[in-house]
Amino acid sequence: METREIAIEVKNVNKVYKLYDRLRDRMKEAFGIGKKVYKLHYALNDVNLNIYRGETVGIIGTNGSGKSTILKIITGVLTPTSGQVNVNGRISALLELGAGFNQEYNGIENIYLNGTMMGFSEKEIEAKLPAILEFADIGDYVYQPVKTYSSGMFVRLAFAVAINIEPEILIVDEALSVGDVFFQAKCYHKFEEFKEMGKTIVFVSHDLSSISKYCDRVFLLNKGKLLGEGSPKDMIDAYKRVLVGQYDFPDGEEAENDLNATEAKPKEQAQGVNADALEYGSGDARIMEYYVTDDRGVKTSAILKGSEFTLHMRVKFINPIPAPIFAFSVKNVIGTEITGTNSMIEKAFLESAKPGEEKEITFTQNMSLQGGEYLISMGVTGYNGDNFEVYHRLYDALNITVVSDKNTVGYYDMNSKVMVRDVNA
Repeated sequence: METREIAIEVKNVNKVYKLYDRLRDRMKEAFGIGKKVYKLHYALNDVNLNIYRGETVGIIGTNGSGKSTILKIITGVLTPTSGQVNVNGRISALLELGAGFNQEYNGIENIYLNGTMMGFSEKEIEAKLPAILEFADIGDYVYQPVKTYSSGMFVRLAFAVAINIEPEILIVDEALSVGDVFFQAKCYHKFEEFKEMGKTIVFVSHDLSSISKYCDRVFLLNKGKLLGEGSPKDMIDAYKRVLVGQYDFPDGEEAENDLNATEAKPKEQAQGVNADALEYGSGDARIMEYYVTDDRGVKTSAILKGSEFTLHMRVKFINPIPAPIFAFSVKNVIGTEITGTNSMIEKAFLESAKPGEEKEITFTQNMSLQGGEYLISMGVTGYNGDNFEVYHRLYDALNITVVSDKNTVGYYDMNSKVMVRDVNA
């Protein structure tokens, strides 16, 4: 049986912070005055994970789950409160913007600074300089202080440095999300090259499509605890359940992170719901509730491409309506209308509605859109004689993320079946 070599080992790691309500409480404790008045917050709580050489591993979780903290501990930027981290190989890390760069130095000076910190001689850095500058592609800005850079230029230079210092382990935080789409494609192409070379890649991202496409394995963190590890599909599915409060936590586990917590926090805005959605209409009918479920009936804002999903609407009628029409449409983030339908087109409901009645409407379909972010609008309209009336309409009410490991050209996937055969066979 082949034994895989461990590149990164994290054993029983805790990172605990003391939280003070007031600055003077921190000062009192520093001078040993008065009683302890802080709360303990576990940014990481007994985390164990192994990452093997040659793997591409993703770490996902909600904001505040400990994703960036674990990367900083692995790279040595932070020290764990307890536990142990063992790293086998030269690490190159692209963490939050600004990490490892002197803002007063220009780009060239920062390249030499970072190379020296990694143990390279000036001659070795000089040999790597052309490749770094070619990848960064920021022109003469490389001779300007980095404090004058846009976030896009900064990440270009930082990533170019990170991948050209011969790392055995590449660690990337959310920084790539600030680059333009062409640079992101260039970076992910480099990921593919690194994978083929047998290098280890660890990255944190909210881009579930990238996690699905590039990762061999995924770790799911929540409130400092490791909820699970497994295939991208399984962990993304678990993450979706966490987002909508339907993850099956062990009894009491979800509330254990803040040891001194004594009162429940109010629920956050439902995932994917736009609290500031534009709405208008006559008020003769009202959309009371709306949400999306996946192919297992779980409420979600992330849909796997190729799977079935359902849009739900609950409508209450205030006044009699002779023939209400229920509709929804989907647009991309720049506002282009992609698709949509309504109950009249589908010949699904051609009846009248009485005051006080409530109807639940569902639209079920297969997800063929490309991976990315989309906005859903919906409405209740109808004809009163020859007059078209809008009773209630909600624009950009829901956001959904389509998770895909295969994007074709254009807005949607034609799901082509491709066959290649030898004509001389």
